[in-house]
Amino acid sequence: MAEVHDILEDYYGPLLKEHGFSLEPENHEYGRMGLCWRLSPSLGQGTYWTYGQKDLFDIKIHNFSFYKDSLLEFSFPECLSITRYDSISGEELSPYRRLSAGCIKTFMGGEEPYKVLIHKNIPIRSVGIEIMPAYYENYLKNQYPDEYVNPQNAFRCIGQTAGFPEMSRLFTEIMNYRGEGIAAKLFYEGKVAEAISLVIERQKGRKGKELHVRTLPDQDMMQIQNVTAYLNDHYAFDVPMERLMQIACMGATKLKTTFKQVNDCTITEYIQQRRMSQAEYYLSGTDFSIGQISGLVGYSNASRFAELFRKSTGLLPGEYRRMAQQK
Repeated sequence: MAEVHDILEDYYGPLLKEHGFSLEPENHEYGRMGLCWRLSPSLGQGTYWTYGQKDLFDIKIHNFSFYKDSLLEFSFPECLSITRYDSISGEELSPYRRLSAGCIKTFMGGEEPYKVLIHKNIPIRSVGIEIMPAYYENYLKNQYPDEYVNPQNAFRCIGQTAGFPEMSRLFTEIMNYRGEGIAAKLFYEGKVAEAISLVIERQKGRKGKELHVRTLPDQDMMQIQNVTAYLNDHYAFDVPMERLMQIACMGATKLKTTFKQVNDCTITEYIQQRRMSQAEYYLSGTDFSIGQISGLVGYSNASRFAELFRKSTGLLPGEYRRMAQQK
């Protein structure tokens, strides 16, 4: 019989202590059923709340920030992770991808170490669920032997998306819940099962529409790398699709499809991510006005820039600047 591990005691307790968090037994900010950890005042401020069921699943709610840019690296245990970010500023480094607020993001634990750069003073506000193999490989398979579908591929297909309102509503319900006792245990168990069902249903709805993942020819990969490099240098300009097609030597449909396969986002999303990353740099490291920064990163309308920036980070440009420039 496999050894049963408590995910909070065996993994998250040591991990959080290693990164400067200490347990506050009397703090029930997000519910009395969970454990609340507070970040050391020498490193930053805020809390990390966790609730778990032994080796089956855990739920986590982040609301903290660091005083300095912080590079974090850790190895997750094998799990299926899904998180909603309401405020964030940073980049994943394995592989590189900008973290964006207002999105639902999945992560497969137990693979390569997770590396992330978190920008100083900007709050990390998020809520997420991690589901362990004992739940999705053992419990679900035993409960539904004739209908069992391994959810790993379904979770992997989510990646990072802003278009998952059903999951966002589920996370809001978790954030707002303050129950106790068996009612709370049943509530959290139900939300984990609901999250898995939403992910599996989403994959079923997309079957037949998904790209077939295949190894790209070297020539195609090189052409997409050329397009990506061109966008890195010209993200602040209106780049016509015809020019990108010329650089890639591809038609529009193949270019869009192949670009998304390589970069895990559309061309428009990639340009916007680059613009927001540069805007964060200007807001935190220069005295340019918000109107000037809007123009520098490619937006003629400062209001539109502010709207997109808040959607990306969870903060308005002025709020971001105040927080990022705190000493």
